Amino acid sequence: MTIRRPSRRLPTLAFACALASGGCTWVHMAPGASKVRVVEAAPSGCERRGEIEVSVKDSVAFYERNRLKVKDELETLARNEAPGLGADTVQAAAPPADGAQRFVAWRCAR
Repeated sequence: MTIRRPSRRLPTLAFACALASGGCTWVHMAPGASKVRVVEAAPSGCERRGEIEVSVKDSVAFYERNRLKVKDELETLARNEAPGLGADTVQAAAPPADGAQRFVAWRCAR
């Protein structure tokens, strides 16, 4: 009878996958979201449509993800949600914190 010991490669492989996935984009733009603008300040002449709260993983195991990549993914998620509120513009209501961020959704006459 042969006794199999757990492989020592599994923890190493899991850690390598976590590091490699830190460079990947996990969020993809939904249809219609590419038409949604992201603005820094509240736009004038626009109708407020509501608020959007989005979140992503900002760390994987002990690995902190790139802040710019996390910010980009949060904006993409907000843009994905905006058409459902009838909005064509989103504005960050606050900076990202712990992988989450709130946005204000606007409909602007163009």
